[in-house]
Amino acid sequence: MKQGMLSSVIAGALMMSAQVNAADYIIDTQGAHASVQFSVSHLGYSFVVGRFNDFSGDFSFDNSDIGASKVNVTINTASIDSNHAERDKHLRSSDFLNVAKFPKATFTSTSVEPQGDGEFVLKGQLNLNGVTKDVAIDAHLVGEGKDPWGGYRVGFVGKTELALKDYNIKMDLGPASSHVTLDLVVEGIRQ
Repeated sequence: MKQGMLSSVIAGALMMSAQVNAADYIIDTQGAHASVQFSVSHLGYSFVVGRFNDFSGDFSFDNSDIGASKVNVTINTASIDSNHAERDKHLRSSDFLNVAKFPKATFTSTSVEPQGDGEFVLKGQLNLNGVTKDVAIDAHLVGEGKDPWGGYRVGFVGKTELALKDYNIKMDLGPASSHVTLDLVVEGIRQ
C-alpha cells in the first residue's frame, strides 16, 4: 500500500514538473514574424500563391516534452490575399471560402507526435467553411532562445495539404487544382 502511495506521489510530482516546464507563447503576428501562406495549382499550368493577412494564436511548448504541446489558431478568412483584387473577391465568395457566412477558420491541436531531431507531426481539427476535419501538419522546430529585447522566442515551420472538396468548397477547377498546400511559419513570444 505504501508503495502504491509513493508511486502516486512521484507520478503527481512528475506531472506538475511537466506543467511547470511548459511555457505559453503568443504567435508574433504584430511583428510580422509569422505567416499562413497557400499555393494551389492553376489548371496544372502554374500556381496561385497567397496568404492570410489577419490571424492570431497561442501555444504551449516545452522542448523536453514536445508531445505535450498545444496550439490554437484563428484566421480571419476575409484577409485572404493572392495579390489580385478580383480573384480575392471571388475567393471570398460562396464558391470558395464563403466569408460572409464563415468569417473565421480555426485550428485546435489534438496531439503532437515527436519524430526526433526537432521534427514532429502536429495533429488537430481545422474548421474551415463550416466544416471541421482532422488534419496533420508536418512541422520542424527552427530554434529558440532569448531575443534582443529581453524576451524569449521559439519558431517553427510546417506544411500540410488539404482537399478543397473536404471543406465544401464548391468551385471545381479540375483534378490538378483539387488540393491546396498550406505553408506555415510560426514565431512565438513567451508570456
